[in-house]
Amino acid sequence: MSMFRSDLDLDVQDATGTGAEADVALNLMTGNIRLPILWTQEMQLSPEDAEQVAQALQRAAAESRSRAAASKRGSAPASQRPSAT
Repeated sequence: MSMFRSDLDLDVQDATGTGAEADVALNLMTGNIRLPILWTQEMQLSPEDAEQVAQALQRAAAESRSRAAASKRGSAPASQRPSAT
């Protein structure tokens, strides 16, 4: 089972053509959000790609809050449980 779930709607690469990619992933165990920059420590984004990254972070934060609220109420709904992939 993977501990992280990446945002599959995010497809962002460095604007300078280096091939660097950004990923936003939710840690399904802790609710923390990981923002790795693949293949580099820095990347430059176009305004459109920066908006995509911001939206992916907002989606991950909303899901993390939803999971935390569900765990306080008891068991998380089946749709929010980590899959066995």
